[in-house]
Amino acid sequence: MLDTAAARPQGLAVRCSRVLLSPWSRLSLLVLLLAAAGTCVLLFEPQRLLSGGGLRQLGGAAAVAVFAAAYGLCTAAFVPRPLLNLAAGALFGSQAGTVSALAGTVLGAGIAFGLGRMLGQDALRPLLRGRWLKAADGQLSKHGFRSMLAARLFPGVPFAAANYCAAVSRMGWLPFLLATGLGSIPNTAAYVIAGARASTPTSPAFLVAMGFIAVTGLAGAVVAWCKRHHLRGH
Repeated sequence: MLDTAAARPQGLAVRCSRVLLSPWSRLSLLVLLLAAAGTCVLLFEPQRLLSGGGLRQLGGAAAVAVFAAAYGLCTAAFVPRPLLNLAAGALFGSQAGTVSALAGTVLGAGIAFGLGRMLGQDALRPLLRGRWLKAADGQLSKHGFRSMLAARLFPGVPFAAANYCAAVSRMGWLPFLLATGLGSIPNTAAYVIAGARASTPTSPAFLVAMGFIAVTGLAGAVVAWCKRHHLRGH
């Protein structure tokens, strides 16, 4: 009798742990975290903190490192990267700003990828039944580096959406982070240069940066349209 009474609490604890650690419970936690992050961004606008005087007081490598860490957290909370890239250029100039923004980009992508992989993949993978969803999953799973590199080079896919889609697929960590770092260099550098030269909008560097942003945006739209047409054909 004592063994049976002792086994009941243990069995209840096992059942509770299974429910809490089930795929749908973890997915619910992910949704709550993302909703809370988005709400905080709307209410408190943390991106404004990155343009304050606190970073300038730190100076040097410490300010660049703090900015990169804050950048990563902000992108994971859906703060638009172009705003952060412009702030990096305004604060640190072209070179240090690009380094800080790229480090923050990879960090933010890694945070989102890790959250999606741990909390969302098991629940969402069985739902990939549509033709387009299966095609996108197959592309990311089989050709992860190439697909993510293209998504980063051509700014047609939102940053957060690409992160969580990659997390649900079977793409590995290393291809994801390498493609993110390499593919984000051109567009990130263009925005950082634009932010660094915003006080002189007629300078050649500013005009070239803005032209590059416009061309890559148009190219991204064309690539997305062609890819959609290709998937429809299949």
